[in-house]
Amino acid sequence: MDLTIAAILGLDGLTNGAIYALVSLALVLVFSVTRIIFIPQGEFVAFGALTLAALQMGKVPGTVWLLLLTAVGAAVLDLSQGLRERWAARRMALSLLRTLSLPVALAVLTPMLLTWQAPLWLQVALTLAIVTAMGPLLYRLAYRALSAASVLTLLIVSVGVHFALTGVGLVFFGAEGYRTPAFWEARFDVGPLSFTGQTLIIFGASIVLLLAMFVFFERTLMGKALRATSVNRNGARLMGISGDAAGSLSFTMAAFIGALSGLLISPSTTIYYDTGFLIGLKGFVAAVFAGLASFPMALAGAIGVGLIESFGSFWASAFKEVIVFTVILPILLWRSFVDPHHEEH
Repeated sequence: MDLTIAAILGLDGLTNGAIYALVSLALVLVFSVTRIIFIPQGEFVAFGALTLAALQMGKVPGTVWLLLLTAVGAAVLDLSQGLRERWAARRMALSLLRTLSLPVALAVLTPMLLTWQAPLWLQVALTLAIVTAMGPLLYRLAYRALSAASVLTLLIVSVGVHFALTGVGLVFFGAEGYRTPAFWEARFDVGPLSFTGQTLIIFGASIVLLLAMFVFFERTLMGKALRATSVNRNGARLMGISGDAAGSLSFTMAAFIGALSGLLISPSTTIYYDTGFLIGLKGFVAAVFAGLASFPMALAGAIGVGLIESFGSFWASAFKEVIVFTVILPILLWRSFVDPHHEEH
């Protein structure tokens, strides 16, 4: 290895690390607010890429039907809760309208846009809308009733949700892999390095999203509510902050981040229905480095994971995944000493 090869591997590691950073930030966000180790985060990444690929081929993506199914399931739960608690008819109607309106609108709009041959930017916006809308519905179906459960119980539920979404992905998208077109075809040479337009978009989108999250948590009322919930859930509840609303918002943001990550990475690698699992695990390694609590540490851990993966593939390409996941062992050992476990009561 010389400096040129090291620079090329470093650029590749930083590019992958930017994607893992987005995934790890979503994992830290969800865990800090809800105490859920959200293993299915990688499925949002895969669904984002596969949804855009289906739109590119002129097909209605399977995520539209999945969104409708989850919306109907959430509506049934809302209806059951309303009947059990004897809600007023107006309240029940508003609840059902809030749950079903966006999924139904997207299901009607998607075939119309396909007949109009919508441009790429509109397909990207539609993809983000479809996958992001799945976030709060998934929280409503699988997690809201268990908001007071232990972390272990929530982890077991996450494993079940992951397998369910993976199976659904196979049904709706098949076993074939897909790539999407690059958003920018330009290429720039800087010394031995060659920057593609897609690489610059990945860096730019990651930086913009990080800045947007900083502004959201520091300057907005909803962001401060999420921060308060992450610091002390019971205290936030006593101050009038709804734990269910905070959980739903965190899942919405996680779904958006996952869909965006899938759109960014899909032009450079083939995405299959189960590809998100490995991407999510690498983001999880970075999140564990941050103790599932610190956004800056998660960012640093993700960059480290990307660099380890890149250089590991050079030295032992057949074992690059093993090398990355082995890194979690010393991290867990280190975390067990510097961050003793405590359960919030």
